[in-house]
Amino acid sequence: MNAVTDHLGDIFAGVLTTLELTVLGFVGALVLGIVLAVCRVSPVAPLRVVGSVYVEFFRNIPLLALLILFVFGLPDIGLTYSLFVCAAASLALSGAAFVCESMRSGINSIAFGQAEAARSIGLTFVQSLRFVILPQALRAMVQPIVNTFIGIALGSSLASAVGVAELTYQTQYLNLKYAAAVTFLVAGAIYLLIAFAGAMAGGWLERRVAIRR
Repeated sequence: MNAVTDHLGDIFAGVLTTLELTVLGFVGALVLGIVLAVCRVSPVAPLRVVGSVYVEFFRNIPLLALLILFVFGLPDIGLTYSLFVCAAASLALSGAAFVCESMRSGINSIAFGQAEAARSIGLTFVQSLRFVILPQALRAMVQPIVNTFIGIALGSSLASAVGVAELTYQTQYLNLKYAAAVTFLVAGAIYLLIAFAGAMAGGWLERRVAIRR
């Protein structure tokens, strides 16, 4: 346990970096996922095609491959960003595909008559989504989006492969230095806490938006 107790500062710094990656990746995925979901259900065919192509591409490319592409590929075309920015962007782009599909499923769960009723009172497509469809669809979206948050949190560990000093990176360093596998046990417990906190927050939100009967 000395490997852990003597390097609590390094582990804490890794946890902070992991949380930063998770939050930035999730917020980016949420914002981009909303835009993509609107494209996917849009009456404009080119927008639906763009949304579909994006989802199929980013949902089926491994996150590690995307990270390596960003870190080592972008400099080849003259774009240079920090390792942290590349990792956060990769998590956001990958997560957005899953957020989009979660939102599209939630939107499709709403009866078509709701959209017709919204149009009958003069609401535009965007207004119908904002005021009628999305508030009702939110109940079906909560748990899938929470799962995406957990996936991003756990996926942030792959950033260690490209040199981002997050929790897994710090754990690997300590294990190589001290040959103490207990460091991975500590890291696993921390990831479990992050995932559990996300699940608890999702459960609370789901209860808040549930229909009272």
